[in-house]
Amino acid sequence: MQQKIAQISLLIDDYDKAIQYYTQILHFQLLEDTALSDTKRWVLVAPKGSEGCALLLAKAANETQKSRIGNQTGGRVFLFLHTDDFWRDYNNLTAQKVKIVRQPSEEEYGTVAVFEDLYGNLWDLIERK
Repeated sequence: MQQKIAQISLLIDDYDKAIQYYTQILHFQLLEDTALSDTKRWVLVAPKGSEGCALLLAKAANETQKSRIGNQTGGRVFLFLHTDDFWRDYNNLTAQKVKIVRQPSEEEYGTVAVFEDLYGNLWDLIERK
């Protein structure tokens, strides 16, 4: 048996704003943007060259979902972005004025910093050793 996680749903408030952030600020690629109804779209983004898991940008549909935008994990780091060049990507984040929550540090597993996306979700940027 072979399994893999294909997508992770990320609650957002606006499709176009989220697409712009993830493609222009984080330099992800837009994999799919399909209208499912007048108000619902199937939007997938992923880091360029990534094989595997993508983010499904899911517009919050009710007040309960809206209350979770930016805090789907109770304030813990939610997503982990691995890179082959930490300083290139860290410098891009700072140039784009992305909020850095924890400055870069050298850990046993590699170089890491924590940043906040446009909704307040926390991400680790990691270059593994």
